[in-house]
Amino acid sequence: MAEELIKIPEDRIAVLVGTKGVTKRKIQKLSDTKITVNSEEGEVKVEGDDSLKVLMARDIVKAVGRGFNPEIAVKLLEDDNILEILNIKDFAGKSKKKEERLKSRIIGTQGKAKQTIEDKTYSKLSIYGKTVAIIANMGKMAIARRAVEMILHGSQHGHVYQWIDEQLERDKQEEEN
Repeated sequence: MAEELIKIPEDRIAVLVGTKGVTKRKIQKLSDTKITVNSEEGEVKVEGDDSLKVLMARDIVKAVGRGFNPEIAVKLLEDDNILEILNIKDFAGKSKKKEERLKSRIIGTQGKAKQTIEDKTYSKLSIYGKTVAIIANMGKMAIARRAVEMILHGSQHGHVYQWIDEQLERDKQEEEN
């Protein structure tokens, strides 16, 4: 029996469990695992016979813990979808002010930057706490992650969108050849 232990923020436990445990049961059923939540510690234990399914359920729990809606997080059960988490502190250093500014840059005015990256890379982003979490298809993850990193490093949004388009066009041409 495989087992994974994950710590998630206390304010995300209710989202993971859902009303009367509906969300937790749905994740358990879809992933064929058993999820035990310790709400005082913020610890979640995922157990199951299939270690791959346990890892997938672990990633769903992590995604919910990083701010994703459970409906989006369960997309990690689809074959090619993966989760990556970037720590904004790695780009901001110790400055709280810079951390907030970087979060704002990723989100953009009225969420436009976040939406544009999601639309262009067929991904989902969640900016929560000190992290940016990305759920994307394996083929698009590198582009989505690099786009977020470019913004965190200070690149202009327009240049980042142009870079994404160039990468997608290059990938498309490689597939055709």
